[in-house]
Amino acid sequence: MPKLIIQIPCLNEAEVLATTIAALPRRVPGCDAVEFLVIDDGSQDATVEVARRAGVDHIVRFPQNQGLAKAFSAGVDAALKLGADIIVNTDADNQYEARDIPALVKPILDGRADMVIGDRGPESIAHFSPVKRALQFYGSWVVRGLSGTDVPDAASGFRALSRRAALRLNVISDFTYTLETLVQAGKKQLAVTHVPVRTRETRPSRLFRSIPAYLQRSFLTLVRIYSLYEPIRVFWTLGAIMVTAGVTIGLRFLYYYVTDPRGAGKIQSLILAAALSIIGVQTILMGLIADLIALSRSLTEDTLLRVRKIELRLGEMPEMEPGYHPETDPGLEAAMDEPEPQRGSGTGA
Repeated sequence: MPKLIIQIPCLNEAEVLATTIAALPRRVPGCDAVEFLVIDDGSQDATVEVARRAGVDHIVRFPQNQGLAKAFSAGVDAALKLGADIIVNTDADNQYEARDIPALVKPILDGRADMVIGDRGPESIAHFSPVKRALQFYGSWVVRGLSGTDVPDAASGFRALSRRAALRLNVISDFTYTLETLVQAGKKQLAVTHVPVRTRETRPSRLFRSIPAYLQRSFLTLVRIYSLYEPIRVFWTLGAIMVTAGVTIGLRFLYYYVTDPRGAGKIQSLILAAALSIIGVQTILMGLIADLIALSRSLTEDTLLRVRKIELRLGEMPEMEPGYHPETDPGLEAAMDEPEPQRGSGTGA
């Protein structure tokens, strides 16, 4: 039977992490073992200590903050090396209902999906503002179009990955993994589906300062990842727009030059038409070069996939946080006031 690892990226989550871990299931129908993995993304509080006391099986720790996307990617890599057949990602703030994890992994267990997204139904979440609900709805619509999937909640971090999907996804963004992995999954022909999940109101997101900042970074992430997989479409579309504009302005100049004796004075239009046409042709040529680079990247990803499989066959283990030793880590005392849960190993390795 498959092994399930539930990973939790964390940044200064000492206050709520114990509650989140306590709600996670130790048994999931169809899975032989369930283990917990915390990725500490450079926390400055007692997040790691709380995780140990809560019975987490594995901890990966960054000494300095790397960003959510890097933490997610490191967690997936560690989970694979720990033998995970299915990986569930959830938030540390207890936003998602842990009782929905069996439903989240069922399509993978049934062989119907490689990636399952937890659909929060963002257009109907009461504690979302009307602006946020609208942005979630239209943002997911854009991602569906770019990725070729039918996921209604693209920004949901509550998701499950099969081992096959985890091996093939490569997160290159330093902002968020949610949109990028969906586009990659669609372009790599992975089977993606979604299931409804329940959520609860939590503190405001720490991922972005404001909605405009989130929109800007999300837009740049989508453009970047889509251009990686569809360079011809992106560059040729831009080039065609510029060439068309240049030709249109050039025809306008010719019309006035022929019909109006003063048409020769519209030399600015001729210069603009020439500039747009030249830039458009150059953009189209850049698309050809980008397409060749994309082919090379595809070969590189195939090589990376083989390297990962070789590492797993050799039994390479991830770099884990060392276990707790009171004599070398006296700072844990403040985080150990609560009684220790009886479940889990409580070690960091």
